[in-house]
Amino acid sequence: MLTKESLWGLEEYSDRREQFRQEVLEYKKIRRIQLGEHLHLMFEDETTIKYQIQEMLRIEKIFDSSGIQDELDAYNPLIPDGDNLKCTMLIQYEDPEKRKEWLSKLVGVEDKVWLQIGDNEKVFPIADEDIERTREEKTSSVHFLRYQLSAEQIAALETGAPLRAGVEHHAYSCDDINIQDDVRRSLLGDLKVA
Repeated sequence: MLTKESLWGLEEYSDRREQFRQEVLEYKKIRRIQLGEHLHLMFEDETTIKYQIQEMLRIEKIFDSSGIQDELDAYNPLIPDGDNLKCTMLIQYEDPEKRKEWLSKLVGVEDKVWLQIGDNEKVFPIADEDIERTREEKTSSVHFLRYQLSAEQIAALETGAPLRAGVEHHAYSCDDINIQDDVRRSLLGDLKVA
């Protein structure tokens, strides 16, 4: 969990920003999964969330303790707790009309994006614990997902079991994927039970 002491002040962040930004962009390459053409999972951890908070503080010019704490309270829940994986799911369509059309077709997709470790049962996410992002007529283009894993699933991942992902939504067809080993190893780092 990030604290005020984990963060840089606005002036120090301004000095460090370009280098930190480059480091985080590189780091995110091993935290990202693409499912089909339009659905992306960005797995969050302390590094990605620290960057997000620092950027919000910079953009909003927040420097007072209560404002910083508000950002920490908003973003800390996106950091894995040791027995789960957490990600931001993005549904991306360049064309605004196509996006609008597909967001109405993809209602409920956030509940249908699964992970599977080895031969264990598929794990479907707990979506949008902060606020409801889907209405009857359309879904949001951004969702926050938590994959709660059992001790058996974590142990299988630790011993080298493959990690797979897919989508079981009637309107979104894509091939299931084997998650690359560098991504798998990075996500394994999130599963350190305290």
